[in-house]
Formats: sequence, C-alpha cells, structure tokens
Amino acid sequence: MVVQHNMQASNASRMLNITSGAQAKSTEKLSSGYRINRAADDAAGLSISEKMRKQIRGLDQASTNAQDGVSAVQTAEGALTEVHSMLQRMNELAVQASNGTNSESDRASIQDEINQLTTEIDRVAETTKFNETYLLKGDYGKKTINIKAHDAGLDGTLTQNTTKATFTVKALSMGDQVTIGGTQYTIGVSGDTTTNMLTNAKIVLGNGQAIDPGNGEVFKIDGKSFTIAGTTNVDTSELAMSDLDKFASNGSTIEYNGKSVTLFNDLGEHGPETDAAKKTVEGIDSKNKTVITQAKAYELMANELRAASSIGADEVVGTITQKYDNNALQKNDVNALTSNANDTKVTFTFAKKTAEVQNDLNFNLHVGSDADMTNKIGVTIADMSSASLGIQGLNVADATGKAATYAIDAISDAISTVSAQRGSLGAIQNRLEHTIANVDNVVENTNAAESRIRDTDMADEMVNYSKNNILQQAGQAMLAQANQSTQGVLSILG
Repeated sequence: MVVQHNMQASNASRMLNITSGAQAKSTEKLSSGYRINRAADDAAGLSISEKMRKQIRGLDQASTNAQDGVSAVQTAEGALTEVHSMLQRMNELAVQASNGTNSESDRASIQDEINQLTTEIDRVAETTKFNETYLLKGDYGKKTINIKAHDAGLDGTLTQNTTKATFTVKALSMGDQVTIGGTQYTIGVSGDTTTNMLTNAKIVLGNGQAIDPGNGEVFKIDGKSFTIAGTTNVDTSELAMSDLDKFASNGSTIEYNGKSVTLFNDLGEHGPETDAAKKTVEGIDSKNKTVITQAKAYELMANELRAASSIGADEVVGTITQKYDNNALQKNDVNALTSNANDTKVTFTFAKKTAEVQNDLNFNLHVGSDADMTNKIGVTIADMSSASLGIQGLNVADATGKAATYAIDAISDAISTVSAQRGSLGAIQNRLEHTIANVDNVVENTNAAESRIRDTDMADEMVNYSKNNILQQAGQAMLAQANQSTQGVLSILG
C-alpha cells in the first residue's frame, strides 16, 4: 500500500475532469442553441456555415432590393396612369374640336383645356420621384428623337424608318376625285382651247379610247342626258360627238360610262404656261375652288403631310420630294393622266423632324448575393414630358378643324408611347415578383441547410447532457471512494 500516489483517485479525478468538460460543452450547446460555438467545435462545418450565412443575408437584402424596385416601378406606373387619363381626355377634346359645328371661339376654349393638360403632363413628369430619384423626367443630358410622320388621312400608304417617311398614292387622272384635308376635289380637264379641253375630256371619258358615235349610250352634260348618235337631234336629245362643243363648254361637267369629268372655267389661268398666265401654277378653277389640276392636288397633299407630320417637332417639315413612276405625269400629258395610268404611283418623301428631350433614366436593381452582373435587373424609363410624347405645343384652335383632326394622330402616338412604357414597367414588376419568390425560397432552403450544420439538436444533446450529468455524479462519488481507500494505512501505522 502506498500513500504517495493514489492512482485510483488520480484516475477518478481525470475522468471526472473529462466528464465535466463534456458537460460544460453540452450545457453551452443547450443554452446557446448552436452546435458550433467556436471553430474548435467543427472547423469545416463553421466554414460552410459562414458561407451559407453570407448567402442568406445577401439574399435577404436582395429580396428587399427587389421589393424596393417594385415600389419604385409602381410609383412610376401609377403616375403614368394619370398621364394616360389626361391623354384620353385630350383625344376627346381633339375629336370635339374637329367637328365643323364648333366656332373658332369654341376651339379656343378647347385649346385652353388642352394647354392645361399638357402643362400637367409636364408637371407630373417633372415631379414624380421615389426616394429622391425623379422617375419620369429622364436623366442628365439631352438626346434627339424623331417625331412620327402621319398620312393626314389621305388615301395612300405611309412607310417610315428612323429618319425618313415615304407616302405613296395612286397617280391622279383627269376626272378623278380626291379628298384632301376634308375637302373633296375633282381633277379638272384642261387645255389651251375649249376644243382641246373637250378633246381631252373625250379621251379621259373613253379611258384613252375613241367613243363610238353610234353605240346609243347615254352622255350627260351638266345634268342633261343625251344619246350618242351619228347626228345631233335636239328634239330627241341625240348628240353627235362632233357637236359636243355646242352643248358643253368651260366649267361643264360631262358624264359617260360611269365616269365624270369637269372642264376648267378659266383657260388663261389653267391652260399651258404663258407669260400672262400668272395663276397657272395655282391650279385652281377661279369659279369652282374644288376643281384643281393634278399638280395642285399633289401640292395640297404635300402641305397636309407637312402639317400632320410637324406636330410635336421642334421645326416644321421641310422639302417634300415628289417622284413619279412615269415621266409623262410630270408633263400633264392627258394620255398619261387617264384611267389607263391608274396603276402608276406617286411618292412623297420627306425627312422626319425631331425634338430634343432628356436621356432615358436607367438604374439597376441588384437581386442576388453575388457580384455577378446577371444578378442585376435593368429598369429604363423614358422622358415622359409632352416633348418626348410628341404633343408639345399641340394646337386645335384653327378655323377649319383640320389641326384638331391631325392632333388626334399625335395624341394616339402619345398614348401608344405611354402604353409601351407602362407595359415595360408592368413586365419588370412581374419579373421582380418572381425574383422575390425565388430569392425567398433559396433563403428558406439555405437556412434549413445552415441550421442542420450550425444548430443544436436539443433532443440529442439532452441525451448527452443527461449522460454526462450522471457520469459527473458517478465520478464525484468514485473520487470520494478512492480518497477513502488510503485510510487503511492508518490502521497499520497504529
């Protein structure tokens, strides 16, 4: 028996210390709720857990970013809802001003409301903001946009690219009727003498062919019917083509075979160019303003295209170039201007005008936890001022109502522009809502994975705690017994 080294006590003490340490760790895990409280608990698990925590916290903020983006988009879209409403009212006013029952004072009153609505659209664009960011007035710097061209209600085909517009119409023939600016015009028959005019009229009425003098068909002159015959008989209303000049003259309207032509009244003004024919270029019958030449009709068309396509631009449309498919059209050759030339086209080409507006507003929403640029969702909002919408300086207060009519097209374009912007914002909002749902799902599942690594399984740990608690008590008891084992030495010494 020895007293210097009580190995039983030493062993019991060592095991008790191990049990106490394990018990302390178990208590720490139960009290903190974490399985890993320090790197020593699980170095690899700690590293994985911290990477997951970075992703989780980054994605939580990304979800918040996306939600803030939805709020910004909703703010812009809500403001554009009112812009849409104002544009619809402006369209209603333009349609009202186009009606011929309105006086100039009526249109002036309508113009007052148009002006107020235009100003309010500019104010909404200027002041709508989210978190100190102005959403609808564009960004710093200027850009130039091309104002859309319009066909002015003419019967033809308008095509356009970024900078140029081309309007194509069927070439006009003598006797044709055409509506320009709401007025119906007749392309009159011209000639340097009445006889030549009547000859031209017969060519036009016969579609370039001679009219058969004995076919018995009806020929109507200024509303009176005649039957085409070999000889003229007033009593039976029979008319020989050779006597046409006895019943028709300057200003007469002649109808035959479903076609009608009107002769010009004033030969001096509407015949071939002479030194005295100063008004020739006007191409308008002095006694009937609705009878015009082909050249005048094309000139009026060009003027209407210019007026309709200049709305909202910084300057009026300039030169409009006319091109004819058949060179004879440029010479007013009557044979080329009969219905045989109906398939010939005339094109009007002009440069589209521009307006200076603010650059588009661009900002990115970062919706991921990494620096990858694919985690950014770009938002682009164009300048929504009246200049950008093409309705700046919109006028409906002219005497004829034509300006109001053309304003309808400009307002329609503005409505389409706002619709496109709202559609873009709506698409971004829908995308953001999907992004938020996806990010929140990733956060949830990553949290679950991180929990399995980092969190304490309370049930399992309580088993360990209870085990260590019992072992600790047993160790204490065994240490006490071991300390008593050397007491037997005293009996020997005694």
